[in-house]
Amino acid sequence: MSEPLLAIDQGTSGTKAVVVDGRGAVLATAEIALRPEYLPGGGVEQDPEAMFQSVVTAGRQALAQAGVPVAAVALANQGETVLAWDRATGRPLTPAIVWQDRRAESLCATLADHSDDVAHRTGLVLDPYFSAPKMAWVRANLTPDGVVTTTDTWLVHRLCGAFVTDASTASRSLLTGLDAVTWDDDLLALFGLSGEALPDIVGSDEIVGHTDVFGPTLPVAGLIVDQQAALLAESCLDPGSAKCTYGTGAFLLAQLGAEPVRSRWGLTTSVAWRLRDRVSYCADGQVYTAASAVRWAVDLGLVPSAAEIDSVAAESSDGVLCVPALAGLAAPWWNSAATASFTGMTLSSGRGQLVRALLEGIAAQVTALTDLVSADLGRPLTRLRVDGGLTRSAVLMQAQADLARMPVDVYPSLHATALGAAACARLACDADLAVADAVGPWEAQHTYQPRWSADRAADFLGRWRGAVEETTS
Repeated sequence: MSEPLLAIDQGTSGTKAVVVDGRGAVLATAEIALRPEYLPGGGVEQDPEAMFQSVVTAGRQALAQAGVPVAAVALANQGETVLAWDRATGRPLTPAIVWQDRRAESLCATLADHSDDVAHRTGLVLDPYFSAPKMAWVRANLTPDGVVTTTDTWLVHRLCGAFVTDASTASRSLLTGLDAVTWDDDLLALFGLSGEALPDIVGSDEIVGHTDVFGPTLPVAGLIVDQQAALLAESCLDPGSAKCTYGTGAFLLAQLGAEPVRSRWGLTTSVAWRLRDRVSYCADGQVYTAASAVRWAVDLGLVPSAAEIDSVAAESSDGVLCVPALAGLAAPWWNSAATASFTGMTLSSGRGQLVRALLEGIAAQVTALTDLVSADLGRPLTRLRVDGGLTRSAVLMQAQADLARMPVDVYPSLHATALGAAACARLACDADLAVADAVGPWEAQHTYQPRWSADRAADFLGRWRGAVEETTS
């Protein structure tokens, strides 16, 4: 059995630190909340110093609770959140521009003629969601100074002085070729980023330096995007296996294996991970608002708290439909101008019907993604593995099984991202360990079986897609 590890999951709404033993058992957890600032015009920002301090504080608290020595520290990151910073001092020069930020929309519009070429080169969609448009926006609107990178590079530099990013994070930038997974000079020129200092691209199973900010001197390893880390933790190692994480947004990823299949239906393809010098790819789709939509409902007074959403939800939405596009629509619509809607309401509609419709709307968006993944794979997905805080909602999970018409297996831990990063660090510390052995086996905490008939699910989805068309027209 390998030694325990410290895994940091630096996310949008907070930073979680988990100490995990060699068998994958969680020994201690600590979490520091962060709240992004939502600005007019589609801006979403975070305080970088608060982000770094949350990493340090959560890590130290988790180590103190566990009371055991650890072999390394792993870091999972948000993926597409960027900032400018001084490489000599590590001082941030701008706020962190969060993956949800839409202010680079006009920049993407000026590059629309290049969208097909960008999609072929990168596997992604020309959209402000990804890193490069935000990096270019920072350069045009905030500062020409320092370096502009994703937050993982800055955090790792603050931890150990290295200037690196991992292959999965780099593949989310619109600046790397999907096949070679190297920085692409043509893409850099397209976004006006030629000449920028860019970090070295490393594997997720590499030790990149050592840090003493948590107390003991520890190797830094296990760098990976948060969603890819969850894909790994949930043992989605074979092509066609898929998971969905229900966090601030909902993120569906399906394993593709060694073949970087480009989507024909508006999904994206990126690197799942590079482990043992082998690249695995994944198809993915995003729902911008999941837990953030629930938080919106709480703020409006529809629900007392997120923990009580199931008790408020009615047994039936009674014809009420919700398109929860509170921050626009991602794959496959890619419509940042889309807005949320409730339709089908009557005088008999109460908050219970609205809450039920909101949860069904989240499940319907995820189902749209499962359908498109199946189309790209050429065969249907047979089951869906799920993780994240919203999996505690039985109403949502049952709606997901009913609409997607497949069993939904709930991952038995709320720490899938951290556990996936820990598996990467475990591989970095043991060169002889196989990937599957680093992840280890797990059993579903609960499996939701579909209850709706195929006709009922098809009828609901047809009406829901009609509501989407009205929202986006």
